[in-house]
Amino acid sequence: SPVMVLMIDIFKPTSFSMVFRKLPGVSASGMGLRLSQKFVFLIFLSGLVTLCFGALFFLPDSVRLKRIFLSKTETQPVTVGSGSGSENDAREHLKRPKEQDHPRAMTSTKGDTSTNDANWDTFSYDKFRRCLLKPPLGRDGGRPSDPKTTERRDKVKEMMKFAWDNYKRYAWGKNELRPLTRNGHIGNMFGGLRGASIIDSLDTLYIMGLMDEYNDAKQWVQSSLDLNSNGEASLFEVNIRYVGGLLSAYYLTGEELFKTKAVELGEKLLPAFNTPTGIPRGVINLGSGTSWSWGWASAGSSILAEFGTLHLEFVHLTELSSNPIYTEKVMNIRKLLNKIEKPHGLYPNFLSPVSGNWVQHHVSIGGLGDSFYEYLIKSYLMSDKTDDDAKMMYYSALEAIEANLVQKSPGGLTYMAEWRGGILDHKMGHLACFSGGMIGIGADDGAPEKRQHYLDLAAEITHTCHESYTPTKLGPEAFRFDSGAEATATRLSDRYYILRPEVIESYMYMWRLTHDPKYREWGWEAVEALEEHCRVESGFSGIRDVYTMTVSHDNMQQSFFLSETLKYLYLLFSDDDLLPLEDWVFNTEAHPLPIIRKSCLQDEATQDKTVSE
Repeated sequence: SPVMVLMIDIFKPTSFSMVFRKLPGVSASGMGLRLSQKFVFLIFLSGLVTLCFGALFFLPDSVRLKRIFLSKTETQPVTVGSGSGSENDAREHLKRPKEQDHPRAMTSTKGDTSTNDANWDTFSYDKFRRCLLKPPLGRDGGRPSDPKTTERRDKVKEMMKFAWDNYKRYAWGKNELRPLTRNGHIGNMFGGLRGASIIDSLDTLYIMGLMDEYNDAKQWVQSSLDLNSNGEASLFEVNIRYVGGLLSAYYLTGEELFKTKAVELGEKLLPAFNTPTGIPRGVINLGSGTSWSWGWASAGSSILAEFGTLHLEFVHLTELSSNPIYTEKVMNIRKLLNKIEKPHGLYPNFLSPVSGNWVQHHVSIGGLGDSFYEYLIKSYLMSDKTDDDAKMMYYSALEAIEANLVQKSPGGLTYMAEWRGGILDHKMGHLACFSGGMIGIGADDGAPEKRQHYLDLAAEITHTCHESYTPTKLGPEAFRFDSGAEATATRLSDRYYILRPEVIESYMYMWRLTHDPKYREWGWEAVEALEEHCRVESGFSGIRDVYTMTVSHDNMQQSFFLSETLKYLYLLFSDDDLLPLEDWVFNTEAHPLPIIRKSCLQDEATQDKTVSE
């Protein structure tokens, strides 16, 4: 190396004489200091060795050398957001001693987020529970006083037990149930992880009071959930289903098992962010940490709805682990999105994780874009309304959506079209039907004069999605508003229904916001349709054509049916104090996550410190 060549050259007698003669205050004849030449040589040699070893740390590959010479507890942190660190760098950053961790997460862009309060080093479940405004399960588990509503809620609970029992009997430990063939399905979305239906069901079973089933699920997590998989996983799906499900189970129950597993799995997702921009790639090998983009994604791009649907879970990972890296990763995504130009204020669906530029100008509030917008308003709400950056981004995006995408059909139905480089495609996906609920929960926090406008818009979109549920009272994957069509799937490939929750999700939110009884009636229509068309002998199955009364089943009981569809129906027929919106936000897989009240938690920490003193 250049350093070793330099050392050899300096140790030559001629070289040493030249260096020695240049030392200030010393000469060959002994002027100034009367020290022996040998003693001065030893002093010089000692300094030279120190200098050379120090130089090792400035070589291009110095990180590896530091691991050799430093103790393992002094490993250097990854540069967050650069995307240049290796998988091992990220893992060693996570394993730093507690005293080196930043004491609290930066969950808000409002005000100073630094603190010297040592009580923030560890998360206290008791402090968290004291900062909730209401009990999570309400006064009586959210049981309604109206007998008719109670009967309907009990029916939804029976559907959940039926779906769960058949999963347990025929597909236990697999990801999903195939109810017609009575076997399990693993799939390729979860990178070798198993038990997706178990993780997705934990909070649903718990809030429904199905405690034997919940305990079976908890036991499986403890004994059989192996996170040391070595397969190709969707960053998005693992985050919303597994991380979200484990976080929710922890916050509802206080079981440390769920917290430990959530943080362990969150750590395995971090290498996906090792890109030049810090925008994560969509697919990750959970064992090796290698990540790449979906093969079908345009020009190796990352998907807006995937890298934009991490914020809620990652902020909570920081809360629980006292490690700021999770929040830093998602805040870096925000920073980049704020910096780049948005066409007409819109966010296209494809972004290059290498250049940080949009790849195509395709905008959709349905698939590929949907939950990005959902997580903006929910990040603001989850921060106890302190995340002003999320608020600004959400309402600016909503303004652009209204100006460019919101349309009125000839029959008077309000819908969200898709935008392809300035050309509107008059199509709305079932996935976009969540937006009624999203706009509703954000109505209170925009401009005061727009509150009623937003509530009206939310109601109109929810009404349109209800109108797409015909004649089976189940809705197609996508429906159109052109060539005389009014909320109708005109293509055979769009006619299927896979037990999706988005329309029912909006019913639930609109019920809570307005208490208009039509939303419960619409929800009951969906219950009856699910029972008639999707319930089979050994579970629930999606159907291939919602326009045919003689249905053909797809033989799949999706895990999100247990996590979302049945949970939202149960909440729709429950009192509002079951998982009250004042305390909880739902991730895009319907896993409830608590609002983070920093001021309350700090007050609790201060009180605990005063008592201990």
